[in-house]
Amino acid sequence: MRSSKIVLCMLSILGVCVLAQRVTSQTAAQDKRIVIAASTVLDGKGRVLHDTHIVIERSKIVRIDAKAGPVDYDLGGLTVLPGWIDAHAHITWIFGKDGKNAGMVGTSQEDTYKAASNAWLTLMAGFTTIQSPGSPNDIPLREAIAKGILPGPRILTAAEPLIGRGEQSGTPDEIRAYVRKQKEAGADLIKIFASQSIRQGGGMTLSQEQLSAACDEARKQGLRTLVHAYKDAVRAATLAGCTEIEHGTLAKDDDLKLMAEKGTYLDPQAGLVIENYLLNKEKYIGTPGYTAEGFAAMEKILSMNHELVQHAMKISGLKVVFGTDAVAGAHGRNAEEFIDRVRDCGVDPMVAMVSANSLGAEALGMADQIGSIAPGLQADIIALDGDPLKDIATVRRVVFVMKGGTVFKNAARSAIPVRAGVQP
Repeated sequence: MRSSKIVLCMLSILGVCVLAQRVTSQTAAQDKRIVIAASTVLDGKGRVLHDTHIVIERSKIVRIDAKAGPVDYDLGGLTVLPGWIDAHAHITWIFGKDGKNAGMVGTSQEDTYKAASNAWLTLMAGFTTIQSPGSPNDIPLREAIAKGILPGPRILTAAEPLIGRGEQSGTPDEIRAYVRKQKEAGADLIKIFASQSIRQGGGMTLSQEQLSAACDEARKQGLRTLVHAYKDAVRAATLAGCTEIEHGTLAKDDDLKLMAEKGTYLDPQAGLVIENYLLNKEKYIGTPGYTAEGFAAMEKILSMNHELVQHAMKISGLKVVFGTDAVAGAHGRNAEEFIDRVRDCGVDPMVAMVSANSLGAEALGMADQIGSIAPGLQADIIALDGDPLKDIATVRRVVFVMKGGTVFKNAARSAIPVRAGVQP
C-alpha cells in the first residue's frame, strides 16, 4: 500500500503541468454540446454509416442526426469509429535505467514518468480503454486518469494476479480467500496464470479444482476472470466457467468449440507481443523469464499463434476479442495487432474492428457504456486517415482522439474546429 501511495503522489505531481494546459479546453468541451460531422462511420457493431453527424453532450453521445448543427469538428474524408479497446495490455511495464526489461513499474520518479508516458502513447494510438492484468501499480495510474490528473485510456486492472504453482498456490479455500483479497484491493477483474509461459512449454500450473474455485469465487464477488492458458489449461478454464482465455495457443478445435458453447471469450495474440520481444531482444534477454532458449522458440510460437487465430475464426459462435499483451516497447503500437490478424491470419478487417469495439466492450461487461457509436454511450471517438476496410495499415494513422467527450488529439487538416471558441 505504501508504494502505491508513493506512485499516486508522483502521478499527481506529474499530472499538474498536463492538467494546467488542458483544463480550460476540457472543461469547455464537457460543458457544451459538440457536433461532429463524419462522411464515413464504422459504428463498432459492423455497420457503416455515411454522411451523418454525431451529437455529444458532456461525456456522452446523445444523438446520431445528419441534420444536427452547427458542426464543431468536421471529420469528412476520414474514417470515424469508436475508440479501441485492448483487452490485454500491461500499461506499467517499462525498460529500466539500464535499458533492460524492468517489468512492472517501480516507485521511482523516473519509473512513474514512464508509466504516464505509456498511458499517453496508448491513448494517442486510439485506445481509449484497456484492461491491464495486472499489477498493484496499475491502481494509482487508473485513479489518476479517472480523476483527470493524467491523460490516458480508461484502465481496468487485476491488481495482483493469481500465479499457478501447483499445490503451492493453495487449497481451493485459500484461493477463494485470495480472490476476495484482490477485490478488497480494488481489482476490476481476476487474472489467473493456469499455465507456464509458452516459452517454457505451456504446461498446466493449477488443477481443475483450483481453477474452478478461483473462477467460481470471482463470479460470486461480481468479478470477471482472465486466464493465461495454453494447451490443456484452455479446456480446464472453460470447464471452470472462467470468463476469458488469454493466448490459447495449442488449443484443440474441440476446446475452441467448447468455448463457443460456454460463451467463453478468447483473446489470442496474432503477432505484436512476439514481434516486440524479437525487436527488443537485447532489452529482454537475461531478465527474469527471458532466456536464449525462449527466444529461439519465439519464431515457432509466432506461427502457432497465427494458426490458432485462423482456426478460431472458423469456429461458429466463438467470441474472439482484441488484445495485444503489450509490454515494454509495445505501448503506442497496439494497433499493429490488427495488421497481424488481417495480414497474417486472414481475419476480415470489419471483424477485426468489431473485436476491439462492441465485442471487446461486451467482454469487459461495459457494452452499455463503450464500444459503439450510439446514443447513451461514452463519446469515445477516433478517426483514421484512410479506410481500414480497404487497407488495414490505416490503423497506424490515428489523427483524431476523443475520450469521454474531450478531444485529446486533432491532427487532421479536415478536423479543424469550424465553430468559433472550440479548442483543438
